[in-house]
Amino acid sequence: MKRLTTAIALLIAATPAIAQDATLYRGGPIITMDGDTPRTVEAVVTRGDRIAFAGSEKQARKAAGKDAAVRDLGGATLLPGFIDAHSHFTVATMSAGGIDLRDKSHAAVKDIAGVQAVVRDHLAHSAPRPGSWTTVWQFDQETLAEKRYITRAELDAVAPDHPLVVLHVSLHGAVANSAALKAAGIDESTAAPPGGMILRDDAGKLNGVLLEKAMFLMVAKMPQPTAEQKLAALDAAQNAYFAEGYTHAQDGATLPPDVAFLTSAPARERLRIDLALLPFSTGLDALLAKPDFKFGSYQGHVKLQGIKFVIDGSVQGRTGYFTRDYQRGSPEGHHPWHGEPILSEDEFVVQATKVHARGWQLFVHANGDAAIDMAIKGFDALGIKAADNRRPVVIHSQFQRRDQLDDYVRIGVGPAYFSNHTWYWGDVHRTNFPAEVVDFISPFRSARSAGLTPSNHSDYSVTPLDTRFMLWTSMARVSPTGVVSGADERLNAYEALQTLTTGPAWQIFEEDRKGRIKAGLLADFVILDKNPLTTPVDSIRDIKILETIKDGRPAWQAPH
Repeated sequence: MKRLTTAIALLIAATPAIAQDATLYRGGPIITMDGDTPRTVEAVVTRGDRIAFAGSEKQARKAAGKDAAVRDLGGATLLPGFIDAHSHFTVATMSAGGIDLRDKSHAAVKDIAGVQAVVRDHLAHSAPRPGSWTTVWQFDQETLAEKRYITRAELDAVAPDHPLVVLHVSLHGAVANSAALKAAGIDESTAAPPGGMILRDDAGKLNGVLLEKAMFLMVAKMPQPTAEQKLAALDAAQNAYFAEGYTHAQDGATLPPDVAFLTSAPARERLRIDLALLPFSTGLDALLAKPDFKFGSYQGHVKLQGIKFVIDGSVQGRTGYFTRDYQRGSPEGHHPWHGEPILSEDEFVVQATKVHARGWQLFVHANGDAAIDMAIKGFDALGIKAADNRRPVVIHSQFQRRDQLDDYVRIGVGPAYFSNHTWYWGDVHRTNFPAEVVDFISPFRSARSAGLTPSNHSDYSVTPLDTRFMLWTSMARVSPTGVVSGADERLNAYEALQTLTTGPAWQIFEEDRKGRIKAGLLADFVILDKNPLTTPVDSIRDIKILETIKDGRPAWQAPH
């Protein structure tokens, strides 16, 4: 009996997957993203979580077998699942219950009084419990009539006793009311940490604005969701990404508590989307002390991808680091001002050396050209060359100079660009810098011509999770006032799709696992109602996601 059982087990192991496990997709354009020019196939066969065949329908039916399930696309377009090159997944698990100023259920917020009205209404209806804090998301002073931050006094007027924190849209600053400042232990004697700014009013008193590293004096004291609350929020967070066609997400600056949570057994059991974590460099020494922490390999659907460094701030917040001055001066109104680094060059090199020695991938946030110079100098200090295939990623790389492209090629940098800035802040940037500088923001076309492999991202929650809008901004590069930022840097539809598929796959060493429709790769797909390759540019953002498929199984479907 034992020998018979063993023989049966060996026979099962050697037998190909049965036909019922196969699914054949046909009946619409299937864009493989396999190659530098568009290629479509008639049909795709999946078996389990992998692609078994991509080619003609006749051959696909033979490969699938007569009992395979057949999915007729009905004219819809099948693509590889989109890959998130940079966003903040944990924000999607934290923002529920706060106030989102972009939420269309509010009246349009056009001034400080409008912000106050939304907060006042929320507090009146939510009746927050004693000791809890309220967080306001997506504050952007550039969209308000006053063109300035809301102040501590203006927040006190609507929340005199309840801790209230307003987060800047860039996630590089916050405004706190008096109750929140007191709860965080921040008072008139608190000194701004290096790389941070604590703003004051004309009388020299705290006005509640905390920028860059100073913001973390507040964030460290804010109540955090429990593991149970985060676990309950995981499904909603995943569905938000699946609804945009993403089959791979990123948490672009993972703090130690979230590293522990997202790599825990309960979270791994709940995750269906592939999730890459970039632990924040502030927790580096603790990570280095844990030799069992493995980078670059999945545990279920989650992996530690690399370490995230932040060299400068946000350009729309005027904390990005440049070699030229902001015309409008500093956030405090000081002139001249070209920003300042959050990390010193020596600090960056010392910490990056430890990461590099471990073989971990480097991810560096750098917006201004002076910050990008620092990143390049740091990579050179480590002796990184393209031939080493270490693929350091410079996140945003927004105000890159042309000469820095050659440095990226020499080092082998993957630029993670951010085309949505041309819409949301293209007009704002022109109030600070000359047109020729703004026109080279996220230089996709020049990067491709230089031989680089760029990606595109939303930086959610800085801009919404909207993949078709990202495609459109990389193709149109236009602002709400109709100003085009760098017509020569526009992409065509196929190139724009590459920045959401093959580009980010290469940057995270997964080009042989995802990003294309090819036999042997993961059966990760997104189905669109229209073909982006034949859709006019102005209609690209109106394309709808019909379904997202992860590992060969439906992950999300549009409501009927």
